[in-house]
Amino acid sequence: MADDYYTSAQLIQFNESDLEFDVSDVLNDAPVLAALSAFSVPGTQLLYMKQTADPSVGFRALNDGVDNDVATYTQVSVDLAIADASFNIDIAAAEGYRLGAAAFIALQMRNHMQAMMAKIEDELINGDNGSNGFASLSDELNSTSDETVISAGGETSDTGSSVYLIRSGFNDCQVAWGNEGVIEAKDTTIVRTSGSSAGTFPSYYTAVTGYCGLIYGSSYSAGRIANITEDSGKGLTDALIAEALSKFPAGRGPNMLAMNRRSLFQLQNSRTATNATGAPAPYPAEAFGVPIIVTDQISSTEALI
Repeated sequence: MADDYYTSAQLIQFNESDLEFDVSDVLNDAPVLAALSAFSVPGTQLLYMKQTADPSVGFRALNDGVDNDVATYTQVSVDLAIADASFNIDIAAAEGYRLGAAAFIALQMRNHMQAMMAKIEDELINGDNGSNGFASLSDELNSTSDETVISAGGETSDTGSSVYLIRSGFNDCQVAWGNEGVIEAKDTTIVRTSGSSAGTFPSYYTAVTGYCGLIYGSSYSAGRIANITEDSGKGLTDALIAEALSKFPAGRGPNMLAMNRRSLFQLQNSRTATNATGAPAPYPAEAFGVPIIVTDQISSTEALI
C-alpha cells in the first residue's frame, strides 16, 4: 500500500471562518501543488537536518571489529516566501454587483486565492521571483551534468520544455506552509485610494497573506527531462521517461511526472506511432506506473540548458 501524506488542501486554513469556499477548490489551477505532500511550519523559517553521508557498516572477523563512522548530517535553513493575494476594489463596483458588496468581495477573494495558488506552483517549478520567492525545482535541476537530469536534445532556442520527475513525501519534496498553515485573510476595510488619473475614491481593501516554500529533501528527490522541443525526434517519449527513471535508486523512484500539454501530446503521439493496431493511443495518464500530472505552469518557451 502506498504511503499517504498530508496535502496542501488538508493543511491550509483561513483565519476567516465565513469564507464560502474550500481550499481544495482554489487548488484547481495548481495540480502539482495540490498533489505534493505538505508540511506546516510554526513560524516563517524552516530548519531541518539533511543526511549527506552514510555511516560505515560492514562484516567483521571473529574477535575483530569494524570502523565506527556515523552518518553525517547538515542543517538546512529555508526562509519561507510571503505569498500575497491582497486586493483593493472600488466601492462602486462592489455595491453595483447584483448580489451585493459582500458577495463581490467573496468572489474576488476566491479569484485571488486561486491565482495565488497557481503563482505558488509556478514558483516551486520555475523560481521566477528572485529573492522574493523561494528555491525551485528548476534551480535545483539546472544542468544536464546533474545526476538526475537528462536532455531530450532539442536545439531551437527558447522553445524548450521540461518534465519533472518528483518524489513527494516525507524527506523528499514537500510544500512548507508557514504560521502553522494559516493564511491570514484580514477584515475588509474602507480606504482612500488614489485615482488612475486624478483625485481619490473609496475602496474596499482586503489583506491576504501566507508563507510558503519548497522542501527539497535530497539529490534523488526529483529529476528532470530538459530541452524537450518540437524539433524532429526531440519530443517526449517513453524512452526518455525510462532513461530518466533509471537515474533514481531502487525503491526511491518518483511518484509523479509533471508536464505541460505539449509534452503530453508528444507522448501520446509517440505511442500512437508505435501502436500495432494503428488506432490513436489514448492520452497518457501514467508512464511505467508513475502518474502524470498536467500543469500550465511549465512553459514551452524555456531556455535550453
